[in-house]
Amino acid sequence: MSASPGEGSWQAFLAKKRLKSTRQRDLIVDEFLAMRGHISLEDLYALVRAKNPAVGFSTVYRTMRLLEEAGLAHERHFEQGRTLYERADAKSHHDHLICEKCHHIIEFENDALEALQRKVAIGFGFVITNHRHEIYGLCPKARGEAGGYCPAEVAKIRPVARPSPPRLLTPAKPR
Repeated sequence: MSASPGEGSWQAFLAKKRLKSTRQRDLIVDEFLAMRGHISLEDLYALVRAKNPAVGFSTVYRTMRLLEEAGLAHERHFEQGRTLYERADAKSHHDHLICEKCHHIIEFENDALEALQRKVAIGFGFVITNHRHEIYGLCPKARGEAGGYCPAEVAKIRPVARPSPPRLLTPAKPR
């Protein structure tokens, strides 16, 4: 297995659970930990199968469950029951902008938004223990904007494991 973020934690997890490190499992873990952004089980399966056709879907599924248990992956549920996985890095909390047409997901951080959510919670006497923020809308191309681009098309350099877009620290200004 190549050195990738989380590899040491993965190996320690396997040892603790008394599980074997197999070539198929290692390939799945390497591919998942090397990617950025979100990926479905089906896309990860296709990516892994391109390198080793002997890998079965159930092996990908079980390995992702183990990665979740090890604290190295997060399962995210989006619109219409769409389930995607992302690495559980030590990076800070982030929220999501999701195009309803192309389904591209943009991760962003916004301190002002986080502060406003805390203020609202306090106003209701609520203590936040966790939250997720998903904003659904349409990208410029999906809206039919002249010359508008689609983030999903821009990200198709590697279609099944798209890189994360740059972090937006402040909301984008409308044109």
